[in-house]
Amino acid sequence: MGKKVTVVGAGFYGSTTVQRLAEYDVFDTVVITDIIEGKPAGIALDLNQSRPVEGFETKVVGVTTGPNGEGYEAIEGSDVVVITAGLPRKPGMSRMDLLETNAKIVRQVSENVAKYAPNAVVIVVSNPLDEMTALAQIATQFPRNRVLGQAGMLDTARFTNFVAEALQVPVKSVKTLTLGSHGDTMVPVPSKSTVNGKPLREVMPAEQIEDLVVRTRNGGAEVVALLKTGSAYYAPSAAAARMAKAVVEDSGEVMPVCAWVDGEYGISGVYLGVEAEIGRQGVRRVVETDLDADELAALKEAAEAVRAKQADISSM
Repeated sequence: MGKKVTVVGAGFYGSTTVQRLAEYDVFDTVVITDIIEGKPAGIALDLNQSRPVEGFETKVVGVTTGPNGEGYEAIEGSDVVVITAGLPRKPGMSRMDLLETNAKIVRQVSENVAKYAPNAVVIVVSNPLDEMTALAQIATQFPRNRVLGQAGMLDTARFTNFVAEALQVPVKSVKTLTLGSHGDTMVPVPSKSTVNGKPLREVMPAEQIEDLVVRTRNGGAEVVALLKTGSAYYAPSAAAARMAKAVVEDSGEVMPVCAWVDGEYGISGVYLGVEAEIGRQGVRRVVETDLDADELAALKEAAEAVRAKQADISSM
């Protein structure tokens, strides 16, 4: 049985994720689906023609899906399903502004995933992220460890990039971490951030760190404002693809993701941005890291903010 991954949604985010997944050359098949007739098949045809140039064998398959689940049989046997479906933000919109529209879409997609790919690990990237991850779990009825969201990988990458640019050092010499929610209650963790192994606080003044924290928190909005149509997709797709790869390779890699928290950090019963060990069953375990008092307080605050919104989700 070959390894198979499905990406639902053939917008910029979905199609770029498919390209990354195919070019890894670790899957036998990458399926891309969309409700727009012919679009996924066109993307698949184009990507398959890049195989001789890029030197990968992964086969890309594009399928149009209908309102009653038509076409979803193509996702059967998927090890991982990445849900990118939903509307992107427009300038001035918050992620929460997308809640009702995207809830309908994510619920319908999740029900079809449960029907046709009942053993898949689901990675949600639709906004508002924390709420849509909770909704996908409710709609699929999958064990919570098999449904996770992509946010921390992206936010951490943004924070790392900003620090590297500010200090004019290679990105690989910088390690940062962001936890909490994907949005206003994001919790960047300077105490766990280093530059060439030295604590970030030793190499950068506190107010500059704070400026970069704020820029990270608003990272998506900054891109949206510049693009004017659509939202970020290069960095987000890199993050989602890397998570899918960790699942299918059963790598045990520790990544910041949106995962179900049940007792860690003294927080229970909520999907939240934390570090987790990722493998074949999704989240193997949530990894607790030592936070300072302010960071822990901010994480608990984020949990309560997300919990309040996730409570409304089950009725959507």
